[in-house]
Amino acid sequence: MPLESISADGSILRVPWGSFHAVWLRDNCPCSECRHESGQRLLDSVAIEDDLALASARAHDGSIVAVFTDGHESRFDADWLRARGAEPRRRRTLWDARIDLPIERFDEVAAGGEALRRWLAAVDELGFAILTGGPTEPGTVTRVAELFGFVRETNYGRLFDVRSVVNPANLAFTGLSLGPHSDNPYRDPTPTLQLLHCLASSAGGGENTLVDAFRVARDLDPESFALLAHYPLRFRYRDDETELEAERPVLSVDVCGELQGVHFNTRSAEPAPSLPREWYDAYRAFGRALVAPEYQIRFKLEPGDLFIVDNLRVLHGRTGYTDAGRRHLQGCYADRDGLRSRLAVLRRGAIDEIFRTFRERGAGAYLGEPVSIAEHSLQSAHAAERDGARVTLVAAALLHDYGHLIHELPEDSAEQGIDSRHEDVAHAFLARHFGPEVVEPIRLHVAAKRYLCAVDPFYVDELSSASILSLYLQGGPYNQREVKEFEASPHAEDAVRLRRYDDAAKVAGAVMPDFEHFRPALEAAVR
Repeated sequence: MPLESISADGSILRVPWGSFHAVWLRDNCPCSECRHESGQRLLDSVAIEDDLALASARAHDGSIVAVFTDGHESRFDADWLRARGAEPRRRRTLWDARIDLPIERFDEVAAGGEALRRWLAAVDELGFAILTGGPTEPGTVTRVAELFGFVRETNYGRLFDVRSVVNPANLAFTGLSLGPHSDNPYRDPTPTLQLLHCLASSAGGGENTLVDAFRVARDLDPESFALLAHYPLRFRYRDDETELEAERPVLSVDVCGELQGVHFNTRSAEPAPSLPREWYDAYRAFGRALVAPEYQIRFKLEPGDLFIVDNLRVLHGRTGYTDAGRRHLQGCYADRDGLRSRLAVLRRGAIDEIFRTFRERGAGAYLGEPVSIAEHSLQSAHAAERDGARVTLVAAALLHDYGHLIHELPEDSAEQGIDSRHEDVAHAFLARHFGPEVVEPIRLHVAAKRYLCAVDPFYVDELSSASILSLYLQGGPYNQREVKEFEASPHAEDAVRLRRYDDAAKVAGAVMPDFEHFRPALEAAVR
């Protein structure tokens, strides 16, 4: 659906991918009268006229121009609007005991850059991640927290030691086993991240356990879920110098019923006598599932290892350990807003790197076509945008030939009879930054050409001579078995759409938006 197919119907702007009401558009006007160069608002939402409507709307040069009945004119970047109209992307993957542990090397993460981004992205998506091979120097745990944010100081101090002590005020400071739990549920607000760093580990036992409580909660029957989300549970902690108390349900949900946090700690819970019997049934069912082998993972930290958990999602615990030998961990708390802020900045840097590569290498000839690789990429993305494609497919269209920029083969490799496998090169690199909805159509866009040659008798006549040359280097049209295998892929449809954009994006001298125009699409698609 082309961008031009927009309309203003009173108070509603209708665009190919959704609709926006006039008050929201006026409130989000990006012009210098309404928004400061810092990005903060100058327009006061309260001052918007009660009866505001749209006087007109039109498409112009990749933007949507809206004129309001108060006389103000706003210009919105189409990709910016498309990103706001898309469903929010939840960077969350639920897991069970079959998960491959997200592990990075300490020195690589501490150096920042790509390894740090991967590690933080794992925490954001999975709720935990592990570092190995670090130092055993006391205080290291706080320095890791400072890689992405700030240490959250509590009554336990800036950091705390986990080892057996005489007359402990907390069971964590004994050798007893600890069931899966959230830390500090009696604190308001509860710390959202916890880090634990191993300094010594020669005692028997003491394996760490983790469980994705969101995954377990998903498998509860609806009645049990509703009970645990409805009734508040009191949590309390006290010692000689501290008395803390908070009341909240075991499962915290938002207004849409989406799970946002889990508070589970049998050591500090004080259920009220008014809780119904059915609540206890649900509570016990949930607690028993949290320790079920099919959900829980176990691993033992070696000296220097560290792990981080989202304290409101992934519950941690440990098996008991003997007094023989030593087991000494140091921990601290932090907050996930800092982690997500740092991750967003690192993701922004990844997009900067991609654009820099296009600027430095994209001016080269595109395999005998009358456009450069950069021009071809921009035309492909523009075609996807005009077609009303999702931002992930717009991103895939922009990046589908990125492999041509980063492989080490000569530009005329096709003429030399060499298939550069550029789709696999691009997939391998871009999978660091983007999910399958972006990288799988890229990986399959060559396969889509071979597929279309097999199922569409007119398609091959539409191909350029350079594309026909590469077709036979890539294996030629698919056979019947290969056609069925391609069609079975969940990304086949997007790959075919991407192929169509690819084929049409070879127009010499076409005027296109620049790469920055597509930054909002990449920002919405990057993981």
